[in-house]
Amino acid sequence: MTTTVDLPISALPGTAGVPASDGTLSRKDFTSDQEVRWCPGCGDYAILSAMQGFLPELGLKRENIVFISGIGCSSRFPYYLDTYGMHSIHGRAPSIATGLATTREDLSVWVVTGDGDALSIGGNHLIHALRRNVNLKILLFNNRIYGLTKGQYSPTSEIGKVTKSTPMGSLDHPFNPVSLALGAEATFVARAVDSDRNQLSAILSAAAAHRGTALVEIYQNCPIFNDGAFDALKESATKADAIIPLRHGEPVRFGRPGEDGLGSKGVVRDPDTGSVSVVDVVPGPGGNVDNLLVHDVRAQDPSAAFALSRLTDGGHLDRAPVGIFRSVERPTYDDLARRQVASAAPATGRANLQSLLDGGDTWTVN
Repeated sequence: MTTTVDLPISALPGTAGVPASDGTLSRKDFTSDQEVRWCPGCGDYAILSAMQGFLPELGLKRENIVFISGIGCSSRFPYYLDTYGMHSIHGRAPSIATGLATTREDLSVWVVTGDGDALSIGGNHLIHALRRNVNLKILLFNNRIYGLTKGQYSPTSEIGKVTKSTPMGSLDHPFNPVSLALGAEATFVARAVDSDRNQLSAILSAAAAHRGTALVEIYQNCPIFNDGAFDALKESATKADAIIPLRHGEPVRFGRPGEDGLGSKGVVRDPDTGSVSVVDVVPGPGGNVDNLLVHDVRAQDPSAAFALSRLTDGGHLDRAPVGIFRSVERPTYDDLARRQVASAAPATGRANLQSLLDGGDTWTVN
């Protein structure tokens, strides 16, 4: 399954003012000389490969791209990309990235984080970056486990998950990262699967083209501590019924082909409650095709996208919508902050931070 994305990368509004490269950069230019040190079979390899292949498409100089990570297996990402980067502290990557994006308009800023890093100690930092709509891209690798610390349950682990820290099964209700982002009114929210290279690359392109905070949840398999968590979405025998592809402007349909050659299942929305449900599609006269929900990523009201996100099975992930949930425009925090600073300077006569610090309301202590 490949997600169709009709949001072009050509203009790159998400990197306005960023110097372009001379167009000769390749995948090799973005591959560092560091040994990649993840467990064999880790889904992070597929994501790294997709990113290294995608970055030349940005048309940017390497020195104008920055990756900031927190703590976790995913957070080794900056070592493996030949760009600027920073391996920061647990959960704080969005805060550091906010400062960088606000002070350096010439940079394309990316955050790489995991379900534990972003949603546990970093939860507060994540939701405020989303609501502020800072011009940065957040890649949230979700393997539903703590991998780096050897297999404890995470904020996205299912109820009843038996781990080293929950030997009798987790009692916590898991976060749905997409629902969380939509609840924070993020302007761009998407979900991808690590093993679907075409889909992941298309979503990365759309995220890069978005001006504002873009959150991409990536289902990522951990073969050591949570192997097979996403098997239903990957195996040929089940993925047609498990993946609900989201395509802008099209009715939401999935499943094995029905009488009309399209998905035999569809999604309808209750006009009274706003919730959505899965139905068997009945094509032809007297059928229900016209009742199916038509996906609109540009809807200003996020309620339909939120309802779709709730179709994700919170247990063993037998079903999940995949693709772009929302992509809308809203002024970004960093653009507004720079504009505010520029407008304040003439009125105060203070053109920069140092002049503000050295202003008249100071004194010297001997």
